[in-house]
Amino acid sequence: MSFCSEIKKEISASPLPHACCRNAFAYGLLQGGHAFGLQEMSIQTEHRAVAASYAAVITALFEDVSFFEQTMPRKNGSYYTVSIADESDRRSILDRFGHSGHELSLRLNRANLDCDFCAAAYVRGAFLACGAVSDPETDYHLEMSVPSHKLSGDILTLLSESGMPFKHILRKGCNVLYLKDSDRIADFLAWIGAQTGSLQVYQAVMYKNIRNKVNRQTNCESANLDKTVAAASGQIQAVQKIERNGGIASLPDDLQELAQLRLLHPEYSLRELAEALDPPLTRSGVNHRLKRLMDFAADLPD
Repeated sequence: MSFCSEIKKEISASPLPHACCRNAFAYGLLQGGHAFGLQEMSIQTEHRAVAASYAAVITALFEDVSFFEQTMPRKNGSYYTVSIADESDRRSILDRFGHSGHELSLRLNRANLDCDFCAAAYVRGAFLACGAVSDPETDYHLEMSVPSHKLSGDILTLLSESGMPFKHILRKGCNVLYLKDSDRIADFLAWIGAQTGSLQVYQAVMYKNIRNKVNRQTNCESANLDKTVAAASGQIQAVQKIERNGGIASLPDDLQELAQLRLLHPEYSLRELAEALDPPLTRSGVNHRLKRLMDFAADLPD
């Protein structure tokens, strides 16, 4: 099951204790569907939980309204359609939510949002019908493809008033409201009742941050190792050059032990070289002596 399917299943099962919120949820689900008008009223979805919620809403609010369910098998699952077949039934539903049935004038009727929690309930229903969210393991993106331009503006205003800073874009003639920030997506999912999904987003962010930190540390350690190997190689070549031109004994006394250590232990870091000397030196002290050793070798013939 995809992350989006899990989210929609979770919010479909999340209870709404107030009758007004259940009404607002139904309103959002119906209005956010494929069509919500006198000529057609339906939802088309690849999520079984969404189709079941749509049918359950109709059954709960309208005892005498009949609807038609259809399942179309596809290669990667099924496609579900729930339609209100009778025009008189569609009119009854539109009247219930305060609409005349003219699709072009369709707007968000705020009379259907009674209490402080109804906005979240309405958006929950709308997200079920026309929303999608990416798996946070791969990307941070949540959107709602709203059927009409005016309705998208109304929902955008409602979201903004609720502290949900969605953005709007017109994509192939469709009005899309979207979020791309992981924290905002997690907050939105929690707001509409997907607490588990919200936690999954936060966990994915934490995992990515830890993984990126480890990768940065590994890359840094690898780069430091490469630098150490390159430096040690140059130092060994310098000592070997000194051996060919008078030997290590020709070095000043304070460089002879270090030159021998470098030849015996090419893998040693500056810290390890410093600790191996008698008496031990600091890393900066060893680095200074190695520089003198390299300068000494530079003056010798190849």
